[in-house]
Amino acid sequence: MKSSTKKVTPKKRGRPATGKDPLVSTRMPPTLIAAVEAWASQQDDDPGRSEAIRRLVEIGLKAKGK
Repeated sequence: MKSSTKKVTPKKRGRPATGKDPLVSTRMPPTLIAAVEAWASQQDDDPGRSEAIRRLVEIGLKAKGK
């Protein structure tokens, strides 16, 4: 009987990668989360919470640089 020539690669454990950028986690009080979500709901494209936070950080950094 011939042995199999296929190389079996073991499955990787854990959650698959979702992006290349590093993850930055933060804790926010409920009032700040509500303010972020209120801002996001006023945007034309209604971004999710993560995207809204990214945009607000960019806006803050641009304003700080002026």
